[in-house]
Order: sequence, then structure tokens, then C-alpha cells
Amino acid sequence: MHRSPVERSQGNTSPNGRKVLENLRKLVNAFGPFGGFSQHSGQAKKNAKMVSSPSVYDAEPIPAAARAEIDALLASGDLFRYTAASGSPVAELESEFAEFMGVPFALAVNSCSAALFLSLKAIGIEPGDRVLIPAFTFAAVPSAVVHAGGEPILVDVAENYRIDLNDFEAKLSQNIKAVVISHMRGHTSDMDAIMALCDARKIPVIEDAAHSLGTIWSGRKIGTIGRIGCFSFQSFKLMNAGEGGMLITRDPDIIARAIIMSGAYEHNWKKHPVAHDRCIFWQNKLPLYNMRMNNLSAAVLRSQIHEVPRRASDGRANHDYVAGILNASPWLNVPAPLDLELRAPDSIQFNLRGFDSDEEAEAFQRSANEKGVMVQVFGLSEDNARAFWNWKFIGHQSDLKQTRAMLMRACDVRLPARLRKNDLDFIANALVEAAEDVKKTDQKGCGSPIRTLVRSA
Repeated sequence: MHRSPVERSQGNTSPNGRKVLENLRKLVNAFGPFGGFSQHSGQAKKNAKMVSSPSVYDAEPIPAAARAEIDALLASGDLFRYTAASGSPVAELESEFAEFMGVPFALAVNSCSAALFLSLKAIGIEPGDRVLIPAFTFAAVPSAVVHAGGEPILVDVAENYRIDLNDFEAKLSQNIKAVVISHMRGHTSDMDAIMALCDARKIPVIEDAAHSLGTIWSGRKIGTIGRIGCFSFQSFKLMNAGEGGMLITRDPDIIARAIIMSGAYEHNWKKHPVAHDRCIFWQNKLPLYNMRMNNLSAAVLRSQIHEVPRRASDGRANHDYVAGILNASPWLNVPAPLDLELRAPDSIQFNLRGFDSDEEAEAFQRSANEKGVMVQVFGLSEDNARAFWNWKFIGHQSDLKQTRAMLMRACDVRLPARLRKNDLDFIANALVEAAEDVKKTDQKGCGSPIRTLVRSA
């Protein structure tokens, strides 16, 4: 009797296993244009009439607690953070977020990219300064370095999506002025080792925690370990304002510089209840980049802060459940978290095993898409903003064979915290069966047996 991947991973048939399997047999679903998949959208639209797959791009509703404040702002039209003498929604958000993170200072801005840029300017990056960043990150990170006048230097990343510490240490001695650690897709590199190496050389560390709000490293919140932490409030993140960002720090001089450069012109820095002595010092000495957050975005965000622990826990449970099913397949592997890492994922990444050609990896991508689960193989999705060879604006880099090989077989699937078990089963079954489809075809084509994986109890 055929058993679904969920059933095989769990040993015994789950109560809803037969129903899930029947749905999978019926399923041929679809997605519109995304990444390199637009060529399949015609068949997708036709198949969409049959069975719908879980929607992984819908956000959670904004909490009802936000609506009264939003309605009041719409009625007053008071959307600029500096209209009120004090206590604007943006100022309240900054205070509440700083308290939640356990730091004295927070600055709300219009994106995480803005937070990264201001962080680099606040620590004194000057034209030509070399800034070390991971080779696996989003294009906004090297863009922020370039915007700040710096030169991005890429460090190799291992198969588990984390920084190669040998390459990191070697490049750290190459006249590096600052380090940006991207916790890409919520995967935390060894922050103890990174901080020890950087502290010994007095090199400031900025944490790009766009994907890591709610993540804990050795009992400490990600974003509070380096000199500065930067967060994203874009729609797919744990807190959602459509767009938005936050910069946090314990350094009064850094927050004063960032406040002024964010657009606190004239004496508007006085409406921030922090670091006034340093703001006085920097008055009229810094350029204004006008990267402020508006009151409406802040009102949308404030009621979501208390949701972070629940969303982090739900996201981790969802991720680990699907990871268990994928790891039971000989063709798929989800790297384990580091021992000191408690993640808060909203997506899942896994590596294709035994897919020796790009054609096989692309066939897996197509098969999963046809089954109703959108997968991107980072290195095979056309113009992917996470593939470093597409960052043609940063200039020549050293050979990054390890990162390149990883990206050519590393897969990415959205897995938001709001999904339920039947959604997770649907996604996991589709991914495992897509891999099996490709390898069975390969077996027929070459006459070699499909490899099996023996796992200990």
C-alpha cells in the first residue's frame, strides 16, 4: 500500500493520512509569476480550479487593538512623527520595542535597509572602508554598504547557511572597518566566536536581524549582541507594517547620530526622550537622510510586539514538524540549528541531496510548483537577489565556491507561523513527492536504483 511522506516519516498512519494522500493525488495547483516560475503560470491557472494549496503569502490580521489608534490617526490626519511635542505613536513604538528587546535605545525608520545604512553611517563608515558581510544574504545588505560609501567584502558561507569561520577570520585581518552579520532566513552563525574575533580587533558588529526577531542565542536576543541590531517590519516578517524598520543599540552616541541623520532636523531630536547631550553635540554636524517612520505604520506595529513570542514559538513548531518529514527523505536535508540557537523561523530551507545536475534540481522545482508548493532554488531562480553573482554593483570578489555550491542546491519555502497541521502536511508531502518524482524518472532513464537512506531508531 502506498503511504504518504507524512505517514512514512511518522512510522504509523496518521489519522488524516489517507485524506491528505487523496488530496495530493487530486492536486495540481498553481502560482502566478514569481522568480523563475512564470513559464508555468498558464498550466497553473488551469489547475488552480481543481484544488487549492495553502496560501503562504497571506499575513496574519493586524490585531484589533490597533484599530482605535489607526482610526484616530485617520480622523486627525496626524501622520508625521514630529507634529506632536511628545508621545507620538512612533515615539511610543520605539520605547515599547526597546523595552521588549532589553536595550535603552531604539529608532524606528522606514525599512531595515535604512536601519542598516544609518548604522553604518553612525559608526563612522567613510568612502572606501571595507565592510565584511556574508555571501549569503539579501541584496539590500551589500546595497546599504555601497550607499554608505563602503566596499562590501563577502565571506564564504557553509552548507548549513552559516558563516565559514575560517574564511571569516582570514578576511577579518584585511583592513576591515566593520562587520555586518546577516542572520539570513533566521539562521544564526556562531555569535560567540564572531564577537570574540571582532572584539579582539575592535571591529564593530552590526546585526542584520531582519529575519530573526524572536530568535535567542545562548540566552540573549538576536539583535542585542552586536553594537547595533537592525530589524524589518516588511509584510513577510514577524511584525508587519508592510514596510518599516528598527535600529537598536546601547550606545548613546550611536543613537544620537542615527536620530539626527534619520531626519530629526532642527530641534526635532528633542522629541526623542534619549541622549539629548549627544544630540546637542551633533547638531548641524551631520547630513539628513530623511528615513523616518510615519505614525500610521507605528500604530499598526505597536499591538504586534506582544505577539512576537507566540509567533516565534508557532513558527518554530511548524518548521520543526516539516523538517522532520523532509529529513526522512534520502533526497532532502534540513540543516540542524546550532546548539546555542533557539530560532524563530517563518520559512524553511533545505538542501537537495543526490541531485547531481541543475536539470534535476530545476525538475524538482517545477514538480513542487505543479503540486501547489512554491519553491525557489536560490541559485537557479533567475536574477535571484540572494545569489551573490547577481550583485554586479559591488565589484570583483574572491572565489566563493562553497557558497555558490550551496546556493545551487539550497531550497526556500515560505512557512508562516499561522499555518495549521493540514497545511504543513500538504507542503511536506508535496516536497517529498516532488523529489521522488524526479529521482524515479532518473532511475527509469539510467537504469540505476534509487538510493535509500537507513535511519537508526
